[in-house]
Amino acid sequence: MAGRTEPGRLAADGSPYPDRGLPTFERDVRAMFTHIAERYEWFDHLASLGNDYLWRPRALWDLDRFRSAGPLERALDVGCGTGELARQVAHHYPRARVVATDFTGAMLTKVDAATRAGDVRARLDLGRATALRLPFRDGAFDLVTNAFVARNLSDLGAALAEMRRVLRPGGTLLTLEITEPTSRAFGRLFHAYFDRVVPSLGRLVGSAGPYRYLPESLRTLPRRPAFLATLQTAGFARAEAWPQSLGIVTAYLGEAGAGGAIPSR
Repeated sequence: MAGRTEPGRLAADGSPYPDRGLPTFERDVRAMFTHIAERYEWFDHLASLGNDYLWRPRALWDLDRFRSAGPLERALDVGCGTGELARQVAHHYPRARVVATDFTGAMLTKVDAATRAGDVRARLDLGRATALRLPFRDGAFDLVTNAFVARNLSDLGAALAEMRRVLRPGGTLLTLEITEPTSRAFGRLFHAYFDRVVPSLGRLVGSAGPYRYLPESLRTLPRRPAFLATLQTAGFARAEAWPQSLGIVTAYLGEAGAGGAIPSR
């Protein structure tokens, strides 16, 4: 059928399984999120044991402490998923107009349905876009946010540089992501759950591929010092990592410098 996107790999239950080693990786990630869009939000609440209700608000509090004084009237949420962070940004900053983008149409449909009757809808715009090619002018936003997106990017450095491009100088980036726990002992407990129990839960709901991919995607993400170095290379003059929940997740915060990304040698 014209326009149909088929995943490059499938798990045993027929669910998409992105493979970073394949040239179809970005397309397969899109297929994966299309597949899980209907149950994405409630499954994340279940798999995180409800902790994700705390992670986003706390990241916004960290953002308040990090960011320099200045206007915050235009915000962009990249890879918005079902719109949880975009809605919280709109509530947290009641003067801001928020643009929520995702490269998956099914996710944007969920955002639209969830916000149609909400009090933030008048300040929330939706658009389809990929993090690697944002359809906005240079310096268009005061704030760029994303949650649980970084590990799914085919080129993290290029995506961060693109987010820097659409930020005004002095604007702020918030990237919230699953990370390695700060305690080695707790890390063993975390991986016993994250690497084994969560994929098993995924199989029970017919999504073996996406939730087998989830722990593998964490292993491809740079550790905190390397992530901060990538932020600085992308043009963030000031960058900090703020861990939560013993390091299960980290809020990476960056302040856009006067120039753009550092050219690669």
